[in-house]
Amino acid sequence: MSKIPVYLMPGLAASTAIFERIALPSDTFEIHLLEWEIPMDNESLTDYAKRIAEKIQHKNPVLIGVSFGGILVQEMAKYIDARKVIIISSVRSNLEFPRRLKIAKTTKAYKLIPMNLILNMESLAKFSFGEKVNQRLKLYEKFLSVRDIRYLNWAVEQVILWDRTAVDENVIHIHGDMDDVFPIKNIKNCVVVKGGTHIMILNKYKWLNENLPSIILETKKEANVLL
Repeated sequence: MSKIPVYLMPGLAASTAIFERIALPSDTFEIHLLEWEIPMDNESLTDYAKRIAEKIQHKNPVLIGVSFGGILVQEMAKYIDARKVIIISSVRSNLEFPRRLKIAKTTKAYKLIPMNLILNMESLAKFSFGEKVNQRLKLYEKFLSVRDIRYLNWAVEQVILWDRTAVDENVIHIHGDMDDVFPIKNIKNCVVVKGGTHIMILNKYKWLNENLPSIILETKKEANVLL
């Protein structure tokens, strides 16, 4: 029996290093890592998703995306006959966005975000913001690998302007009850990870390693029971 191909897509600007502790049984699954590419001029999310989907080299793969990567794999599924689509710390439609993102869309305030701060993470870390903030900056410095300002402007805009309102009920959603980016109060029908934050791909990897195999292998009927 051939192994099940599992493709992992990181979050906005993140490197594949965020998956370094994700381990699935090697006798059943074969992990493949997808990376962000710089978008072409005026490239839509739909066209970008189609371009990344062309990198899938197996039939009936499992697509797993984190945060913005979760949004992307849902768009990629339009072009791939996926065995299963799983999103982590993400949303299944823009109706699950928090109020601040909806306001950002209306006011276009996202255009005022100083992306240069992300590009200069090392300089930002030199200032003292308190231990908790500095620890988070160190995480960003390690795991945010895409520092291209064109990509960052594009990616933030694609999230804010994502136009999906109809939820695909076949998409499995795994979400932490302490997610501060996409608060769980706005999320419906998900597998809840207690104590999980928006970066639980890093600190709740044990839960994911224990539960992802069964989530991938279960039938749709079983998944509905779990949800």
